Amino acid sequence: MKRYLSLLLILAFVLPGYAGDVSRKGTTGADQLLIPVGARGIATGGALLSGVTGMESIFYNPAGLDIDRKTEAMFSYMSYIADINISYFAAGTSLGDFGSVALSFKSMNFGDIPITTITNPDGDGTTYSPGFVVAGLTYSKVITDRVSIGFNAKVISETIMNTSATGFALDFGVQYRFNQNLSIGASVKNIGTNMQYTGQDLQFKTVVPGTVPGSTKGNYEAVTEPFQIPSFFELSLAYKFDFDKQNKLELGGTFVNNNAFEDQFKFGAEYSFNNLFFVRAGYGLQSANNNDNIYGVTLGAGVNYNLSNDIGVVVDYAFRQIKEFPNPNHIVTVKLAFK
Repeated sequence: MKRYLSLLLILAFVLPGYAGDVSRKGTTGADQLLIPVGARGIATGGALLSGVTGMESIFYNPAGLDIDRKTEAMFSYMSYIADINISYFAAGTSLGDFGSVALSFKSMNFGDIPITTITNPDGDGTTYSPGFVVAGLTYSKVITDRVSIGFNAKVISETIMNTSATGFALDFGVQYRFNQNLSIGASVKNIGTNMQYTGQDLQFKTVVPGTVPGSTKGNYEAVTEPFQIPSFFELSLAYKFDFDKQNKLELGGTFVNNNAFEDQFKFGAEYSFNNLFFVRAGYGLQSANNNDNIYGVTLGAGVNYNLSNDIGVVVDYAFRQIKEFPNPNHIVTVKLAFK
């Protein structure tokens, strides 16, 4: 057990040196990886990753997937910004003593965008829709009664008309429970390959300037610059207050060390009544230039209802304020659990 706690402490002190570089702000791509999913996690500001379990742990800390040991499916929908919507689906099951596995899929819907060109800047009535998706495979295992570990393997795909970029990334997570109330967790996310756009839309025919008039056009392709994906490290601490059998309150804080912009501090709370009704809140701060943080307070609520002894359903809602846009984010999540 001490070995696993030592590993957690090593992650806490070593990995922040790997990430965290404000001078590289704006130099990464595939920012879809940074968009959270799940109404519960968003409502609590992403601050409770040390104790998160089930399907929502896939995004926040994969170490929590094996704790509940049940078959579960989750669908989440977010109205994001600028008429962009995000859909997320995940399903997983327990393999008993071998751990738990899950599959997940996240996609962004940009709607139909008019096609414009240099020669036709007003468009010709045709449209296109970018396709940004992340597909993942998650494995998690409870090592001892206090320690669990997990990882995600993800494929990232971005397509804009006939131009696309593909990448691969890994997430790693660990959770340590001191007792039933106090837990600590750490995760490092999006460690993977660079991405680069290629495709038919970057190919063209032209005559090289300075050649003899009437020369045949040659085939050329614009070469794009490879870009890194946004990796980051998170360290979280959470405590559960058990006031009585019905009333419970969980408070948590998370430090986020980013590789391409300011570090962040996240705080969240969840009150539960009889494990049936939930009220949540969260807030995030940046270590510097906090005025650049476009997100404000997050709020949410949820209901956990057992349809039978073997089937349960959870419905969660979250609200996230956005300072620079007129409309906030609205997130709805539905989960089915088969015990």
